[in-house]
Amino acid sequence: MRKPVVVEFHDLTNFDIDEMDRLARLEASLAGKKESGNEELLKLVDELQSKLETAKAEQVAEREKAMKEVQYLTAENAKLQYRIIHLVRALKEADSKLAAKSDLILYP
Repeated sequence: MRKPVVVEFHDLTNFDIDEMDRLARLEASLAGKKESGNEELLKLVDELQSKLETAKAEQVAEREKAMKEVQYLTAENAKLQYRIIHLVRALKEADSKLAAKSDLILYP
């Protein structure tokens, strides 16, 4: 940041007062531009933080939904495995009964 020019009173005769006014206006203009630039950056940062929070909330919701679906599918998988075990057992029993009957029929 530029430091303002300090002019001693006895030097005013050598320094044009109009130039001092012009310099003061330029410094004020520059300071105003920096402040407005900072405001724009602050607005942008706020906007980005808001979007980040929204994205995080959406991610958490999606993760919770996925976890519920995984739990549901895990339970369904366990049920199907249970059914398969019992169907295989029933099939083996039916095969052994059929084999026993065919042995009786073939070899009376």
